[in-house]
Amino acid sequence: MLGSILPICLLITISCTLKLENHEEKSKNRKINAPKNNSLTILGNQRTKEYIPLLTNKNVAIVANQTSLINNTHIVDSLLSLKIQLKKVFAPEHGFRGTSDNGAHISNSIDPKTKLPIISLYGKNKKPRNEQLDGIDVLIFDIQDVGARFYTYLSTLHYVMEAAAENNIHVIVLDRPNPNAHYIDGPVMQENCKSFVGLHPVPIVYGMTIGEYALMINGEKWLKNKITCNLTVIDCKNYWHSSEYILPVAPSPNLQSKEAIALYPSLCLFEGTTISVGRGTKRPFEIIGHPLYIENDFSFTPEPTKGSSNPPFKNKKCYGIDIKSSTKFPIYEINLKHLINSYKALTNKTSYFNKNLFFDKLSGNKKLREQIINGKSEEEIKKSWEEDLNNFKKIRSKYLLYDE
Repeated sequence: MLGSILPICLLITISCTLKLENHEEKSKNRKINAPKNNSLTILGNQRTKEYIPLLTNKNVAIVANQTSLINNTHIVDSLLSLKIQLKKVFAPEHGFRGTSDNGAHISNSIDPKTKLPIISLYGKNKKPRNEQLDGIDVLIFDIQDVGARFYTYLSTLHYVMEAAAENNIHVIVLDRPNPNAHYIDGPVMQENCKSFVGLHPVPIVYGMTIGEYALMINGEKWLKNKITCNLTVIDCKNYWHSSEYILPVAPSPNLQSKEAIALYPSLCLFEGTTISVGRGTKRPFEIIGHPLYIENDFSFTPEPTKGSSNPPFKNKKCYGIDIKSSTKFPIYEINLKHLINSYKALTNKTSYFNKNLFFDKLSGNKKLREQIINGKSEEEIKKSWEEDLNNFKKIRSKYLLYDE
């Protein structure tokens, strides 16, 4: 059995009748020597001794995708081999296999290998419906996040917790490292910009694991009508927020490298503009460009690819910047320089930001767009974030399971 050689460690359980433990004192005691490779970190899903007893003789559903691996075995296969009564799988954006385009609506299906029903939680059905949860006792959440507010797996977590709370279902989050947990930056989302790419008043980079984030959703009562769910987080071991963790599986089709994952919090803002982030190339979220950004020598031509069947500027030559090559890693802050410079460089300012103002949903406020239009510097813009960031850090500190 997978969990037989793993140590028995502390289980963190939160329910609607329990008060959250304040981890603020713990977070002050910084660990200096963080592990520097994946082999030292034990993921929540590897700690089977801690959560399999919670599933025995229960009807179980799981939120999973291609990242839901226990070593090299998919957790769905692992649970079935352990005779857990797994009834169905819920899949987030990009689907159970993680191959669908961003924003693509995915139909429900039957997994050909296990014959389990796969229910899509993207498109019209973002929240599990009551009938989809009928007879379910426990919901497991085991998905790799990348630590950016607009990555939609956070919103899927929110709606899963909300539906579970409404149906008296126990939620178990199997925690995972966040590759961007080592810093906090960006504007805090405002209520008037709330959407599926941002449901909570947190900055773009919030510096928490998915388990810590679930505790915060519950503790801050962000679910509808301030309800809370019966939540258990199986934490990681040998992990700190500053740990270097290279994801063994791409979390989505267009985040194919550790550099793209690191650049994503900065470059995803371009998705609300006319600038391409390299979808339709072998290097999405490592490069930016536009057919009229001709002052640059670097160029690329987007073409239909797996996970990007109709990329912006398909078959058109784009000029731009190789961001990966010009960036020093690791990254410790959001970079606005390229956003500001590209706005200045393109002559047609009125078409720079997409008409649907998706940029405001990504940034979490209307102010950043206005600041760029008004010629504010990166330093001036970041200064305007400070008060909200400091307030968020106080909230965040209550839910930390790991040292920085």
